[in-house]
Amino acid sequence: MREIKYAEALREALAEEMRRDERVFVFGEDVELGYAFTVCKGLIDEFGPERVFDTPICEQTIVGVAVGSSMMGMRPVPEIQFCDLLPLCMDQICNQAAKLRYMSGGQVSFPLVVRSPAGRWGGFAAQHSQTLDAWFMNVPGLKVAVPATPYDAKGLLKAAIRDEDPVLFIERKLLYQIPGPVPEEEYIVSFGEARTHREGSDLTIVAIGRMVGIALEASEVLEREGVTATVLDPRTLIPLDKKAILESVTKTHRAVIVEEGPKTGGVGGEIAALIAEEVLDSLDAPIRRIAALDAPIPFNSALEDSVFPNAHRVVEVVRDLMSF
Repeated sequence: MREIKYAEALREALAEEMRRDERVFVFGEDVELGYAFTVCKGLIDEFGPERVFDTPICEQTIVGVAVGSSMMGMRPVPEIQFCDLLPLCMDQICNQAAKLRYMSGGQVSFPLVVRSPAGRWGGFAAQHSQTLDAWFMNVPGLKVAVPATPYDAKGLLKAAIRDEDPVLFIERKLLYQIPGPVPEEEYIVSFGEARTHREGSDLTIVAIGRMVGIALEASEVLEREGVTATVLDPRTLIPLDKKAILESVTKTHRAVIVEEGPKTGGVGGEIAALIAEEVLDSLDAPIRRIAALDAPIPFNSALEDSVFPNAHRVVEVVRDLMSF
């Protein structure tokens, strides 16, 4: 199978869906030239300025146009250059797109996909390095996808564009240039279906987004010490594949959750609560969460390193867990 980068996989998904359905269009800040992370680069050459166009620097307007046009039957895919700017669009995303299908008794739907990169990039500091996945898990009516590989990035984005409900598609900056196997033939990755990247019998590591690679790196170190870990990627946070998580933890009897966002109020807390509520009796040790520190992301690279989880930290936590 050929290998392409995460950003290329996303671009292929956009192009294929735009060819399949003329109602799909892309817009945002600098998308005509493919900035800021090259995902949209070259799309204007094939689809023209009516379906790929730049907007003013006004995130509220970008998502507002998406909400209105989706209500009228279009399938917009706006790009918000950094997820740190999504709070500017909270009313459009959370109060309008996520609610109006329910409030209209199902008379209208909002098939829009807001794409936005999150997480560490390297020296982008406190206002351009955040991971806000957990904020949007708390919004009924909104689906949330966080792809970790090029394969999932393409398959999930195609599924998101075909969905009748609004989707927040949260990508990861440090994954854009990472290659991985992606089929040339048509495929879709369904929402709500977790992916097991590695099977092990001693514990389950539930890893979100870029943390999947960190968990796999850590699991290789642990295997040399005689500890085998299952690495499970939910792929979508809403809907969450609760069945896969619970079945895996029931088999391994230990659980660690790794995410790039802050620990307090994070995704890990929700998954830990799920495990505790449903399969507490199967656990041989406390559930552990590994996350970014509850701190603004520093500009200084050494300080930035200290904030985010890494493989060494995962190994240390697992060693402690196994000694319980």
